[in-house]
Parts: sequence; structure tokens; C-alpha cells
Amino acid sequence: MADDKLQALSEQLPDGKNLSQPPLHPSQPPLPPSQPPLHLWHPELSGDIDILIKRDGSWIHEGRPILRPELVKLFASIMRREEDGEYYLLTPVEKWRLQVECLPLLVIDFEIGTGAGGEQQLTVTLNTERQYRVNREHPLYLPELEQAQGIPAVELDYGLSALFGRAAWYRLAELCEESEQGPGVWSSGQFWVIAD
Repeated sequence: MADDKLQALSEQLPDGKNLSQPPLHPSQPPLPPSQPPLHLWHPELSGDIDILIKRDGSWIHEGRPILRPELVKLFASIMRREEDGEYYLLTPVEKWRLQVECLPLLVIDFEIGTGAGGEQQLTVTLNTERQYRVNREHPLYLPELEQAQGIPAVELDYGLSALFGRAAWYRLAELCEESEQGPGVWSSGQFWVIAD
């Protein structure tokens, strides 16, 4: 698929789409940036797009890296994993299948905060600058993928997940506590096992 197809795909998104991250308020969980209503979009498959998301989070189009962060953020915001296990880029009228080497997104950092009840809360930052609080809606888990190499991930919206990057994983490992279930961390009042 040529570069003009990438441009056309990005132009099909509804006007007024806000990709900016709202500021965090200490008493409320972070909200992801405004995201297109992917749950309302069900176009027929348009075909395969020559995009590969590598394990390290880099996006490759026709053998060359996509170097514009804004384009990666845009495409990540219209990506969905469906019941067939495949990943797709969606607009209201097109649906393109892409390839993912491991998981499509990376956790590059996290913050440790305190909830209203005094419990520890982890807020992860992705390589797309989106933030999610680790909780029941966005749990930590161990992917059953060989490429994940035993590194935990966080479950996101629309069937997506983000693998912890090396630096974030080392920091998370330092927070680990032992339990009967295995080593893990606390967030939002729940203990998340992050190693076998």
C-alpha cells in the first residue's frame, strides 16, 4: 500500500478528533485521549496493509520505519484486535489488516500514586503518550506469547495490549512483592501477579 493510501486513511477520520491527553486530576483516574468510536465502525475488509509493528514498538511500512510520531499515534488510535486474533486499522468505511510481531503497544514508563482510600495506584504511559490506570478495566497480565519473554503487559481497550518496555519492566520488578500466587504488585486495591 503506497504512502498516498496512508494519507487517505488518515483523512477519513471524523473531523474534530482530539488526540490530546487531558491533564490528570489526583482524585480521578486518567482518561485516555478522545478516541474514535471504533465500536461503531464495522466496514468490510479492504485488504492487507504493509505495516508491521515490531516487538520494540516500532512501526514499519513497506520495509521502512514510520518516523512521524503523530502518524503512529493516529494509527494506534484507530487500531482494533478482533475475535479472529488479527489487528486492523479502521475508519468508518475501510478496514485494513496489519501485522503485529508481539503486542502492538509498549509501556515506556509508569507513575505510582495513591487512591482516595490510600491504596497504591499505578498509571502506565504508552509509547503513544496515552495513559491508563492499572485496575480491573486495564489489568496487568502475563501474555502467553513466546515473543513476550515472560514480561508482563497491560490490557487496553478494543482488544489491544501493551507490553512493558525494558526500562519500565525493570522498575516494575523492583516493586514486586512475594505472595502465594507468585511475585506481583498492588494497584487499585488489587494484587497483580507479574511473574511465574
